[in-house]
Amino acid sequence: MSGMEFPGPVPEIPVRDITAAAAHYQDSLGFTLDWGGDELGLAGISRGGCRLFLANEEHRKTHGTVGPTLTWLNLDSKQAVDELYLAWSASHARLRSKPESKPWGLYEFTVADLDGNLFRVFYDFTTPERAVIRTLDAEGEDV
Repeated sequence: MSGMEFPGPVPEIPVRDITAAAAHYQDSLGFTLDWGGDELGLAGISRGGCRLFLANEEHRKTHGTVGPTLTWLNLDSKQAVDELYLAWSASHARLRSKPESKPWGLYEFTVADLDGNLFRVFYDFTTPERAVIRTLDAEGEDV
């Protein structure tokens, strides 16, 4: 069991109306509706390797899931963060902040969906720097 790799998790996003939420995710955020809808109470959406479930109140009753939620989207570069911000700006997504470098080492911005669920889109620009420092420390060199 110790060597088992996990796939990316699939968050369940609480929404009031799956049809409206799915349309927003498609039109403003570039996701695809893969399956489901209001009649099921659950829908699967995706964009590349990112998968999400949209769940209405009736579906969430049995699981006690409440919202709004916060989901982090880890991109590969500052450029990717900027490109997504520009694309979502052009599609009239509900942007809450502009991309900026934070003191905790993330370059990030925040966007909200129709139900107030938040997505923090980020690039961790300090991890490569920390990896170099750890390598140097392990070699016994001055940092």
